Amino acid sequence: MDMASKKPETKVLVVDDEPTIRELLSASLRFAGFDVATAENGAEALKVERTFLADIVVLDIMLPDMDGFEVLTHLREQEPELPVLFLTAKDDVQDRVRGLEVGGDDYVTKPFSLEEVVARIHAILRRTAPESASSDVLRYHDLEMDESSYEVRRAGHAVDLSPTEYKLLRYLLINAERVVSKIQILDHVWDYNWVGEASIVESYISYLRRKIDSPEALGITDPDEVAALEPLIHTKRGIGYVLRRAK
Repeated sequence: MDMASKKPETKVLVVDDEPTIRELLSASLRFAGFDVATAENGAEALKVERTFLADIVVLDIMLPDMDGFEVLTHLREQEPELPVLFLTAKDDVQDRVRGLEVGGDDYVTKPFSLEEVVARIHAILRRTAPESASSDVLRYHDLEMDESSYEVRRAGHAVDLSPTEYKLLRYLLINAERVVSKIQILDHVWDYNWVGEASIVESYISYLRRKIDSPEALGITDPDEVAALEPLIHTKRGIGYVLRRAK
C-alpha cells in the first residue's frame, strides 16, 4: 500500500456517568476519526482500560463511585504517561488546580462545545507525542513531500506552495485515504484558537487542487502524462476531505 505514514486510529476512553454526554462525546469523537471506548464510573473505567489501552482519557471529575482524581491516580499507576482531559461541571479554581496537581493535562468545563473537546484532545496529543523517527519524505502515489527541504513534487514536477498550503497538504498526506473534517483541519493547520470562518478551509483546498491536480499548473503537456494524472484531493460532502486515488 502506497499510503503516507498510515497509522491506526487514536484510542480515546470516555468516562462520564451521564448517558447523554457519554453518547454525544462518543459519536463526535468517532466522527472525528477516533477509536472510542466508554465507561460510566471509575471502576468500569479501570476495567476497560486494562484491555483497551487508550492513547488519551476524557474523564469526568464527578463520578458515582470515586472521583476523577482518584481514577487518574489508579490509571497512572499502570500507565504513568497516559494523557487525561478532565471534564467538570464546576467552574471551580480548586477543582482545576487539583486536577493539574494530580497530573491532568487539561480540563473543559461543562457545558462545553464538542468541537472544543476534539480540539483540546488533539492539542494534548501533539504536546505529549514522542518525537518521530520516521523518514523526512512523505509519499502517496506520485505525490512526494520532502520535509527536510520543504520541496513538493507531483509526478516528478515541482509544486510551489505557500506555508499554509504546505501545512494543509502535509496534514492530508499523513492521513492519506482517511477522511478529515474541517474542524480537524482547522485544529492542525490553523490551531484550535482560530476565530475566523471555517470557509477558509474550502478556499485553501481549492488553491491546493489547482496546484496539485492540474496538469497546466504542473507544466505537464505530454498527452500521456496528462491522461495519467489522477485527481488526488476529494470532497466528501457534509463530512470533509480525503487524499486518495480515484476509485
